[in-house]
Amino acid sequence: MRAQARPDTASPTTAVWLTAVLAALAIAGGLPALAHAISGDNAAYVQALDGPAVAAFTYLGAKHMVTGIDHLLFLVGVVFFLHRLKDVLIYVSLFTLGHSVTLLAGVLGGWNVNAYLVDAVIGLSVAYKAFENMGGFERMRLRLNPRAAVLAFGLCHGMGLATKVQELYLSERGLVTNLVSFNIGVELGQFSALAGVVGLLAWWRRQPGFAPSSFGLNAALLAGGFLLTQYQLAGWLLEANG
Repeated sequence: MRAQARPDTASPTTAVWLTAVLAALAIAGGLPALAHAISGDNAAYVQALDGPAVAAFTYLGAKHMVTGIDHLLFLVGVVFFLHRLKDVLIYVSLFTLGHSVTLLAGVLGGWNVNAYLVDAVIGLSVAYKAFENMGGFERMRLRLNPRAAVLAFGLCHGMGLATKVQELYLSERGLVTNLVSFNIGVELGQFSALAGVVGLLAWWRRQPGFAPSSFGLNAALLAGGFLLTQYQLAGWLLEANG
């Protein structure tokens, strides 16, 4: 049984308007913020810690998630057409499993992955989910497993988190405890954001204009995903040629 139902038509004006709003918000917020790197003050604070610091790293993880535009946009796409709480929990659990594995393994294993390229893939994950919500893969007669895709992109998102943590010079003492605390904070931030998103979507679905507007918003998500990807690739090229 399919958990999703997608509209086939949309209001062009709505799609254009929502796309413009998303792009304007991204630019107004400052494109460097789209990389959601850990701020200087927070970085200096946690780098000065020596030993387990559960509260500090939990807070840092929660803050990192709620300010990570790419992670939030992907989650919006994931839950957009999920009507049942059971389905929301299944998909979010798969995403959580994926990013928890690569966050911990990436940092503890010292995986050296270019942050720009990882974040470019994360941007593509937003575009992928939006295209799926718009029925793009169905029209192309491609049968992709949406749960497997969410898990796979969860692994990418976790690697993105790992690259940000690896930019810090953290003490080896209490490192595992602090990483687990950071991951718990990420989950708390994710839960807080999703609670608002799911509630808003539940209300919106009861409105008469949901079908055409939903197509337009996913068109905006598609554009936003490509914008994020292009920004990260530009950063990678500048770094490579600098």
